Parts: sequence; C-alpha cells; structure tokens
Amino acid sequence: MIKRFLFILIPILALTISCGKFSKLVKSSDYKLKLVKAREYFDKKDYYHAQMLFDELIPLYKGQPEEEEIYFYFCYCNYNQGDFSLAGYHFRNFVRTFPQSVHAESCSFMSALCYYHNSPQYTLDQTDTKNAILELQEFVNNYPTSTKLDTANILVSRLRLKLETKYYEITKQYFHINDYKAAITSCNIYVKDYPDAKFVEEINYINIKANYLLAANSIVSKKLVRLNAAIETYRKFVDLYPASKWADDAKFIYESCLKMKENLLKGA
Repeated sequence: MIKRFLFILIPILALTISCGKFSKLVKSSDYKLKLVKAREYFDKKDYYHAQMLFDELIPLYKGQPEEEEIYFYFCYCNYNQGDFSLAGYHFRNFVRTFPQSVHAESCSFMSALCYYHNSPQYTLDQTDTKNAILELQEFVNNYPTSTKLDTANILVSRLRLKLETKYYEITKQYFHINDYKAAITSCNIYVKDYPDAKFVEEINYINIKANYLLAANSIVSKKLVRLNAAIETYRKFVDLYPASKWADDAKFIYESCLKMKENLLKGA
C-alpha cells in the first residue's frame, strides 16, 4: 500500500515542483534566462511552456536581432500544438515581417501547409481547401527552385481531388433528384474546371443522360433543341472515349434520341 502511494505521489510532487519552477521563471525579469529556457522547452518538445515564454518575449525583443528567431520559434509552437489556424496566421505574418529572412521560404510553405491541414473532408465547406491551393500555388510561384516544390505539387493534387470529388457528388445528386438542367450545368462546369479529373469520363456520360432525359420530359416546343444538344453531347463523348465502359449505354441513348427526333420531325 505504501509503495503504491509513493508511486502515485512522486510524479505529483515532481509535477508540482516543475510548475513551481515555471511560475517563478514567468515572474522573473531576467529575459535572457527566459529566452534560454524557452529554447530548452522547445527542444524538449514542451511547446506549451515554450510558447508562453516566446509570446512574452516577442514584444520585449522587438527591433533587436533576437526578434526574428523568437517569432520563428513561436510560429512552430502553435503549429506543433495543432493550432493550424493561428500558426498559419503567424507564419504568414513572419514572411511579411521578415521577407529577407533565411526562414521566409519555409514559413511561406508552412503557411500553406496549415491551410492544407485545415482542409475538411470533401462533404463539408471547401473554403480552406481553395485557400490552401492558392497558398501552395503562390509558394510554387515565389520559390520555383525550392526543395519543397514536389511536396507542394503533391499537396495541390490531393486538394484538387477533394474539390473534384465534392463537385462530382453534387453533379450526381442533381441527376438523381431529376434536376436535369442543374445536372447539365454542373457537368459542363466540371468538365471545364477539371478536364483531367478522375471522374471526368463519367461526368461526360452523365451529361448525355441528363440532356436526353431533359429532352424526353420537355414540352414539344423545346424537344428538338434539347435532343440536338443530347446528340451533340454523345458525339463529343465518343470522340473522347471510344472505348469507354459506358459506350454501349451511351450509344443506346443516342439511338433513342435519333428515333425521338425522327418521330418529332414526322409529326411536325
């Protein structure tokens, strides 16, 4: 029982002593000592205590040679604690404040990386995803010889896939709820914005079906124009994907369009 009590008590006492030492350090006016200790906390990956000290030291060393290093550490304290929104803000501010710093390139990349980490799953709002792409593209433009160039491009590809997937699902949803006009508009936007996307072939196929069903359910005065649109959509599809797995279904739709058009013209 005594051994168990000591086993619990010793860590508590060590923590209490440690907290007491840190509190004493915070109250100290020895800023040089605080800087030394802040670095030590950072090196030990105790980013919480390091951040508290660096935060206090930033205004105290303003305009001095140490300011840049202190702020650089402070940025990483936020990042390493998982506060990507705050870290991203400070990384961007670091680049604006110290544009000639040897750390400017890495902080510019880290700013973009924070947006990347904040990018949610594709079903949610993609504002941070779009911002991350813009930040990464800006990094690539500003540092075309960076060693992080390949990484930046890989991250952009992942983010674009997330956007592509979101709009792919939106387009399919329009089709499944029989909103063919919206589905056609969405298909056309998708193909324009993501011509090399993973789902672009299927989107082109959905476009054929949406055009056909819109025509089939239209009033007589609008049928011919919409049938022609479906036929043209099919012809573009065949040119692009002659060996598509949807080729037979697309051809069936195309032939149905031709027959419907023929009947329409006969009755005109």
